Amino acid sequence: MAKEISGYVKLQCKGGQANPAPPIGPALGSKGVNIMEFCKQFNARTQDKPGKVLPVLITVFTDKSFEFVIKTPPAAVQLMELSKIKKGSKEPNRNKVGKVTWEQVEEIAKDKMADLNCFTLDSAMKMVAGTARSMGLTVEGNAPWQN
Repeated sequence: MAKEISGYVKLQCKGGQANPAPPIGPALGSKGVNIMEFCKQFNARTQDKPGKVLPVLITVFTDKSFEFVIKTPPAAVQLMELSKIKKGSKEPNRNKVGKVTWEQVEEIAKDKMADLNCFTLDSAMKMVAGTARSMGLTVEGNAPWQN
């Protein structure tokens, strides 16, 4: 018989570095989840991605057990890594802080395809390019669908 779900918790944790300190401890403690058990399982599953920010969706059941799904890193984080910037622009329409190519956008779109709500690679690339523009990055070259 299926377990009854009591709630969901969404967190962003660095891979292999989950610990019971805030924000993880208070978020899971309020739901009655064993915090150390989550940290051990999360760190074991993400030891191949040390330091990368990973969104995680935790499903908490009424018997205080849990399951979690680790998603791909946010597009903004991947764009900052590729363009080698620390943070996005405060005024993205005026001040551009970096550049990415359509090949890099395509690489991120392929990586994030499972987590995005789109069906084609072109639409995923448009979403990632929009994120880049809103961060103050310029996307260089012609879009593949314009050629």
